[in-house]
Amino acid sequence: MKQRVVITGMGAVTPVGIGLEEYWENLKNGKCGVGMITRFDASGLPCRIGAEVKGFMPDNFIPKKLVRETDSFMRFGLAAIRMALEQSSLDLEKEDPFRIGIILGTAFGGIPAITDAQDKISRTGSVRMSPHFIPRILGNIAATHAAITYGFKGPAITVSTACASGGDAAGLASMFLEQGEADVIIAVGAESLFCAVVMGGLYAARAVSVHNDEPEKASRPFDLRRDGLVLGEGAGAVVMETLDHAAKRGAFIQAEVLGYANLGEGYHTTAPAPDGLGEIRCMRKALEKAQVAPEEIDYINAHGTSTPLGDRVETMSIKSVFGSHAGMIPVSSCKGATGHLVGAGGITELIACVKAIREGIVPPTINYEEPDPECDLDYVPNQARKAAVRTALSNSFGFGGQNACLIVRQFSS
Repeated sequence: MKQRVVITGMGAVTPVGIGLEEYWENLKNGKCGVGMITRFDASGLPCRIGAEVKGFMPDNFIPKKLVRETDSFMRFGLAAIRMALEQSSLDLEKEDPFRIGIILGTAFGGIPAITDAQDKISRTGSVRMSPHFIPRILGNIAATHAAITYGFKGPAITVSTACASGGDAAGLASMFLEQGEADVIIAVGAESLFCAVVMGGLYAARAVSVHNDEPEKASRPFDLRRDGLVLGEGAGAVVMETLDHAAKRGAFIQAEVLGYANLGEGYHTTAPAPDGLGEIRCMRKALEKAQVAPEEIDYINAHGTSTPLGDRVETMSIKSVFGSHAGMIPVSSCKGATGHLVGAGGITELIACVKAIREGIVPPTINYEEPDPECDLDYVPNQARKAAVRTALSNSFGFGGQNACLIVRQFSS
């Protein structure tokens, strides 16, 4: 029998706040986390802006030894996991460790550590390396550190599906739980990519904004003057459980996960299919699996990257799936505020959906100033809005046509 799946804990490390409440408060209040890049000297690059996590003290979340052995994306992920576990009130000493798993999504892993190491070799001529170098750059080691720290011995998977990685991590977790493969799975998305190689590569792919003179206005999803994404960093984590397990331990349930779909496009390495077919099919499949009619969706957290083609295709796809109801659904993108968190975005944006359900507030799409005739939905411009949100859809669409959609609903027994 298919198990019902619920969310009982959430944690976030983002450019607009560290911790669930700070992230949510700043997100709904329209705070922007974009500024000039400080992680490295970006003065010679065409794009010099990004959404960095500020004021993060890893020692507050993980042991100092682990701080030395991990890359930034791992530290962000481990901090988000700790927060989510604390909110869930899961007593690990009373749990069967073989029934607790972790699924983590990251698009790039520790690429800044690789570029730093190569730079050092080029400068010094020495190839003397830390014994922690290889574990620091491997994407799967973030989940491994969490499993070692907390004693998880159940399913352990790392997902790398570009910008859909976090959404797929949560989706795969729900599938494992539905089939009874575990009682609890922590789904995580984590990313930290600020280095010249990544920024230069994104510029070469014509993916990033070059509004260096006004960084806080550079990420403007669905706005006519959008010119590309703004890279961000951070992590999100959600504790997901079978309803039976959560009920037995008296857990407070944040929301229920109703449906998940992952579909590829087989079209292009970076661009979405211009007819939106992949995104359309993915949203429809998620609705079908959730057994939810299109008119039951009360809020859509869009992928909304601020790229000219991406936002236009997503708008067209939403209109195709939801028909006449599309114009009545609040649709917002967090990326005006947080930048594009890549593998972390699917989880932090899922968290935004859960908070919208719980508080009856839809976060805004900031920097929406000049409407685009081809993007003509209700994007909740610049100000959060009170709304009765019972069921929400989260879209994550990645390079290579990696599409992931999740549907969550207010829990009712």
